[in-house]
Amino acid sequence: MKPWKYFAACATGAVLIVACGGSDGPLVPGTNPPPSVTPATIALKVLSSPAQYVSGGDARIAVQAAKADQAQLELWLNGVKTTPSQLTSSDTGLEGLIAGLKIGDNNLEVRHATRGKVASLTLTNYPITGPMFAGPKQEPFVCSVLTDLGKEPLVDTADAKYYAVKDTGGNTIGYSKNCSIDSYVQYYYMPVGGTTQDHYLPLPADGSRPPNIAKTRLTDGRDVDFIIRWERGTINRFIYQYVMLAPFGEDPKKPDLGLWNKRLVYHFQGGVGFGHYQGGPDKRAGLPYVIGKGYAIAYSTGNRTGEHYDMIVGGETAMMTKEGFIKRYGVPSYTVGLGASGGGIQQYLYPQNHPGLIDAAIAQQPYPDMVGQIPHVGDCELLEYYMDVTDRLNTKWQTTKNRTWLVGMNAEDSVANPYKPFEAAVNAIAGGPRVSFAPGSTECRKAWQGLTAGAMNPKFDADNILGQAAARMGNLSAFGDIPFSHYDDVRNVYGTGPDGYPRSTWDNVGVQYGLQSMKSGKITPAEFLDLNFKIGGWKQMSEMVAEGFPYNGTSGAEQNKAASIPGYFDPWGSRNMNRWNPAAPGTPAPRTHGDMEAIKAMYNSGLVFKGKTEIPTIDWHPYLEHKLNMHNVHQSFAIRKRIQAKMGNADHQAIWFTETRGAASDFDQVPMAMEVIDEWITNIRANPGRSVAANRPTRGVDSCFDKDGVLMSKGSGVWDGVLDNKPQGACTQAFQMYTTSRIVAGGPIEGGNFKCSLKPVSKALTDGTYGSWTPALADIQKLNAIFPEGVCDFSKPDQSQL
Repeated sequence: MKPWKYFAACATGAVLIVACGGSDGPLVPGTNPPPSVTPATIALKVLSSPAQYVSGGDARIAVQAAKADQAQLELWLNGVKTTPSQLTSSDTGLEGLIAGLKIGDNNLEVRHATRGKVASLTLTNYPITGPMFAGPKQEPFVCSVLTDLGKEPLVDTADAKYYAVKDTGGNTIGYSKNCSIDSYVQYYYMPVGGTTQDHYLPLPADGSRPPNIAKTRLTDGRDVDFIIRWERGTINRFIYQYVMLAPFGEDPKKPDLGLWNKRLVYHFQGGVGFGHYQGGPDKRAGLPYVIGKGYAIAYSTGNRTGEHYDMIVGGETAMMTKEGFIKRYGVPSYTVGLGASGGGIQQYLYPQNHPGLIDAAIAQQPYPDMVGQIPHVGDCELLEYYMDVTDRLNTKWQTTKNRTWLVGMNAEDSVANPYKPFEAAVNAIAGGPRVSFAPGSTECRKAWQGLTAGAMNPKFDADNILGQAAARMGNLSAFGDIPFSHYDDVRNVYGTGPDGYPRSTWDNVGVQYGLQSMKSGKITPAEFLDLNFKIGGWKQMSEMVAEGFPYNGTSGAEQNKAASIPGYFDPWGSRNMNRWNPAAPGTPAPRTHGDMEAIKAMYNSGLVFKGKTEIPTIDWHPYLEHKLNMHNVHQSFAIRKRIQAKMGNADHQAIWFTETRGAASDFDQVPMAMEVIDEWITNIRANPGRSVAANRPTRGVDSCFDKDGVLMSKGSGVWDGVLDNKPQGACTQAFQMYTTSRIVAGGPIEGGNFKCSLKPVSKALTDGTYGSWTPALADIQKLNAIFPEGVCDFSKPDQSQL
């Protein structure tokens, strides 16, 4: 990118500030204008990152200077004259890559032949392996560059407890702590007739040109060969990929950027993982409908939540990965986020935590954040156990749909309960629990089973990381006890308790399960009291034990154990619950207290989405409620509610739903979203004085689409009735939404309440909490026994925020 374009970009407005770097604090859209330009002005800026967060020993910089001054300028790094590489010049300045930065602070100066020092900047440099601000690295860390890329990691330690690096003869030549490899480039092409990333073929190693290379049309209308440059390497210990079109026969050391449209897509990905693993480079990073138009894609396994859910590490990784892209290929005109589920979460958290990292978002099937799912997902197995075991004689729970009265999420007979066939065998085991399953499933059962154990139980290695480590890290005992859980994965945030385990945020003190269903008459007051008396909670991590069936697989041997060993069949993880004890029927099952310090740290660290975002955002959900898919669609409105509370309105966020019921295959609305975002940013560039909302294109509004992607309805009122009391809008009527157990318990749609404020039962009895129910004296005594500390008062913030 030429310097004059750089300075023009910095002056155009919010969406382009990310490209400009600087030394004046975080890159906040609209708050970092460049200095006033006069013929004598000489200024220095970092283009590739904020000056305080440089990594890898080099940085792309720009010197703003008139043409007449440029020949008189010198750059001095830490008192030594230096010459940038990739140096370009224009009428308004110079641009190039400065190398040789030491770890820590570096002083970069611009000196003029007659005027002396005219500009200076402090660049704070960190190792390419990190960390910058995310805290100590997690150990052990299992390398995947060999299994996924065929590359042995670089030797960086002699400590034998780390990953063993071998030569071609299989001999150990050293050890790798950081799993790093040297960057490398490969070339692929899309053959005629190919449509997906799975169809790419490698270009022949002999340099010959395949006869079946497909053509693709760029955003500027050119038809070109569909050949891609695919760069891979490691940054912040994770595997990155940069993918873009390239002409046939280019020198990879001198990439030809003539086919790049100067737009960058940062591809975030989802899944649920708990760390200790480098992850694999997903082929989805080569999205043909993105690459084929001339976009570049940046991707890192550190931004796939299937590897970890430390959003502090994730934000750091995204910053470093984008920095690496800019240093290699130049400053993009804008960066748009793309990704589903955990990839959608990142597109809300990172604009809040790192303004300017992305300039627009296409968040598919998002949640506001991951940590906000833990409260009601943690309720799932408690409630399923209550209905399956504790209250199994209540026939209400054998009607599948009724279970939504407690869990809030959808339930369908069309999705079979996988444990119904085990019912007779389990009930025949002497000394085991007696069960009565519904024929169908809830979303809890179909989509969320195992997530509670994964998030909370340090003895559940959900991804078999230790098994993967065994081949190359034979001295795992040198790391001591290796726990697995979300809380351990992010212990840098949560901190460690006196028991040596990370502090947990999960709390259900005061939660009145089924409250709204009782008030509406779906369950009786007696059933409401019984549920809350017996529901219990989860043990502390130090008390947890290994899981039973099916957490260790569903092999024949495991099924035999489930059918013969009392208590081994345990799809609820009940062995780790604080259960009601029938031998002491008058004692309520204990609830669980979350750690207040952990909850405060979670809020303050950026793990919680508080509603702060200013970028154009398309929030898209394919409607999957009938499939009991975990990406329940009410989450889009949980996000909107938070944005409205923080920003005053959510006019820069468009919520789209697309029908999937009756579709042969689900329609992908993302290509349309890409077009709309490009229009939106083009409008912002053309009208920098207008707000983001005022620049939205006609298609960038709330909408819903049929199963073929055809517009059903759009406009400001289509989602009426979701967050207000207006008559339901056209889209609201077309797409039924469900809730969560915490919303059924009286909580707000936006969630984000981890340790509810409490009010005495006596106040709840008089303020309308229980609707038309007037509890008898015995009922009041039971309520006080269940809730000695009080019941949730959702009219107040989380206790940690008071």
